[in-house]
Amino acid sequence: QVQLVESGGGLVQAGGSLRLSCVASGRSFSLNSKGWFRRAPGKEREFIAAADWSGGSTIYADAVKGRFTVSRDNAKNTVYLQMNSLKPEDTAVYYCAIAERGYTTRSDSEYDYWGQGTQVTVSS
Repeated sequence: QVQLVESGGGLVQAGGSLRLSCVASGRSFSLNSKGWFRRAPGKEREFIAAADWSGGSTIYADAVKGRFTVSRDNAKNTVYLQMNSLKPEDTAVYYCAIAERGYTTRSDSEYDYWGQGTQVTVSS
């Protein structure tokens, strides 16, 4: 059974940093694209970042470009999201997701597996 487990969320002051991790189990996802999404209170889920199967190609939402970095370690079946210069508007539940394809995509409908989410709260 495939399971994705996020960790690393928490409470941080504006300007601070957090590193989220997402470990997959149940099978290898070394050839799959991996992404991050978030859902803020009262808002729809939105795309944040994604990395292709190799990690060599990455894409970001405009709201986080230059502040967040997605990376992956295929040997550990893990994807990371380094978040710097955090802002209060980054407060949300963050989800990792894996697609049954190797290229990056922003569309949540193209992701097949989802984690339960980890809360990130940025205080002003």
